[in-house]
Amino acid sequence: MENSTYASRVSLFFPVMPLQPGTIEGFARIVRDAGLARLWMGQSLTFDTYHLFAYLAGRGLSVPTGTAVSLMPLRHPYDAAVQARSVALFTGQPMIAGFGPGGVEFVSSLRGSAYRSPLRASREYLSMVRALVNGEPVESSGEYHCLHGMLPPLPPEAPRVDVGVGVLRAGMAKVAGEVADAAITWLTPLPYITDVLAPAMREGAREQDRQPPRIVSLVHFAVDRPGRDPRRLVLAANDKHLGTRHYTAMLRSAGLNADPADPAGGADALIESGVFLTGSAQEIGRQVVEHLHSGVDEVVLSPGGVLLSHGEQAALTDVRDVVAELSGADGV
Repeated sequence: MENSTYASRVSLFFPVMPLQPGTIEGFARIVRDAGLARLWMGQSLTFDTYHLFAYLAGRGLSVPTGTAVSLMPLRHPYDAAVQARSVALFTGQPMIAGFGPGGVEFVSSLRGSAYRSPLRASREYLSMVRALVNGEPVESSGEYHCLHGMLPPLPPEAPRVDVGVGVLRAGMAKVAGEVADAAITWLTPLPYITDVLAPAMREGAREQDRQPPRIVSLVHFAVDRPGRDPRRLVLAANDKHLGTRHYTAMLRSAGLNADPADPAGGADALIESGVFLTGSAQEIGRQVVEHLHSGVDEVVLSPGGVLLSHGEQAALTDVRDVVAELSGADGV
């Protein structure tokens, strides 16, 4: 496929924890062949996410990568930085190491208690990882993380590692502005990104006299085809999110009717508001371009609902059709 400005600002999300590493190869090939920005994965508890990226490099599928997101309690900042740099070195490509604090129950199960302040915990963690991947020493004893040291230096030509954070509300957006290279949103209404999250990022960046982070928006989509039920597709990939208080609170603050006791109603709200992209491949392409024209730096397409409901080939076909629209000069 011929690359374009739009396609080069679009990425692809691999939306499941695979039981066979080869499952991810088709996604990596589309990223490589279409000239997409990068391949993203979430936290995997089957094959480790970083190991899967190294596997792809060993298979000759070295592409830029990103994590959206790795959960902070699973790794000390020092090890997180080592893993992120290892992926960049294995692939020879830049990566964005995205992190998030995790849910209250998950954090408590690993640490014995939840973070009293997830914002402070994230600020400490991100600051340490970012300094380490940039070759800087860290001398810090925070409330949640302690580190005194640095990583061995890499040659100047080593691929760049940026640090990102999952952003849901204004507080974490401000933290992203203070210390992160990228702010990563998940199935978030575009007006909420532009009117609430982006200003908070700029505020945090101003306070630290730095540039605001890039905005990376993870967007679920499905091409409208016979036999597909959009509500079922949304729930297949996002029923857990739509059943949580913190995620539905964000949607309500963005003006959507979302209740953790009614995930199906939340799915309907995502469809009706256009947060879940559906329609023809051309229509979805137009909606992606709208994001890119509205301050989003990178759109990450996730065909998770289609993959889980209709299989890998159906999901990859949807991706190819939308990317073809984005790659054509007159396609959107």
